[in-house]
This record gives sequence, structure tokens and C-alpha cells, in this order.
Amino acid sequence: MEDAQVEELARVIFATSPNEAATAVAKALADGFDPSGIGEAISLAANQLLLRDHGRRPSEEVTGKPIGSVHGDSIGVHASDSANAWRNLARVSDPKNRCACLIMGAWQASEDRSNRGGDFLNWEPLPMKRYISEVTTNDPATLLKQLEEAIRGNLQARACGLVHHYGTSGHPEKAVFDVLLRFAISEDGALHAEKYFRTVSEEFQATRPALRWRHLAGLARVTASEFGRPAPGYAESREVLGLGKV
Repeated sequence: MEDAQVEELARVIFATSPNEAATAVAKALADGFDPSGIGEAISLAANQLLLRDHGRRPSEEVTGKPIGSVHGDSIGVHASDSANAWRNLARVSDPKNRCACLIMGAWQASEDRSNRGGDFLNWEPLPMKRYISEVTTNDPATLLKQLEEAIRGNLQARACGLVHHYGTSGHPEKAVFDVLLRFAISEDGALHAEKYFRTVSEEFQATRPALRWRHLAGLARVTASEFGRPAPGYAESREVLGLGKV
């Protein structure tokens, strides 16, 4: 599948009803499109839920998950983890079940958008132009330093903008993953931090270069959202391992 075909299928999955999304994937499979490309489209559709989410509303606020946060069991994190699971099931299944997994994955991504609340079709995805234009350096070390500052300041949109700029500047992804991994294990992501880090690690590698940085921008946003609430046992484990206090 060409990049444009993957993007168009992702748009259809994201913007239509669950049944229409499932039908679109079934048709793509019947037309002979590559299942791995269809899997990319499903995961990119789910990623849009995270990049567009306005965060938790006042009625959804609980301890550790304040208004505006997107970590934990947010729509986007759940949808991305689900898409990753369906995609991996499809990868190891026989042809019949591979088709079933991809059709169900598309249905679920659309269901998450249409049945869990929010005006996702009209909300603008991150990173918005403002946050891209505010990045004025191409130096990778400076960008990584600014990314860590944005995370520590809970600046979700700026973290997205910095990672987007870092990727479009052609810098290698490992240094960004290294920064985000430190927070994935140190912060309490409401039982989802490590899992979502793993999801993005897999989806980044399984998505074509022109589209993969959206996943890493989503991880940067979640990391900035969850910062400031240390993971239970993290400080104690460091001491047990002889790594010193935080």
C-alpha cells in the first residue's frame, strides 16, 4: 500500500461508523491490499484519538488523573493498545483469522471514537501549528533537553511539537525513546505507562517512516500528562538495587 492509501484508510476508519470501518477493511482485504498496511491504518486511526483528545473532563477527574490528562485509561491510550493487540494477533494468525482480527480492529477503533464521547471529528490533532512554530532549533541535544523540560512541566502540546520537529529534522528515534522510557518506569501511568510505551515501540517500528512519528508524538503527550505522580515502589526499588535515591 502507498502512503496515501494507508492515510485514506486510516481516515475512513477514524471518521465513519464501526460497521462502515469494518466494511472498508473487509473490502481492502478482498481487493488484495497488504494486511500489514491495513494494520498500519488501524493503529494510525487509534492514534488520532490520542492526538485529538481534549483530556479528562471535570466529571471524569479522579485521584492521579486530573482534568485535561490523557494518561491511564484514556480513550486514546486504550484505543492504541487495542489496535496494537489486534494487529499482533493478525500478524501471527492464519489467513482466515488474520482477516477477522483486522476487521475487528477497525470496528473497535471506530467504536472508541463514536461511543465514548467527545467531538473528535472536529477537534484539531496535536501538534498544532503554534507548537511546531515555537520550536526554533534543530540541534538534537537541545531538543531533547527541551522535551524533558516540557514533560516535567506537564506541557502535553509542547512535548508533541518538540517530538514532531525532532522527527521531521531527521534525527534518530532512539534518543527520544530513551528519554521517554525513564519516565515510563518512574511515573505512575495508572497501570498503563509501561504498556503504552511498549505499544508505541512496536507501532513505531511497524509503521512506515513517513507516518511513524505520530506514534512517538502521542507517547510524548502521555508522558507529559503522567509526570509528577511517582510510581509506587519506584524509589524503594532504586534503593534495593543500589541506584540511590531519586
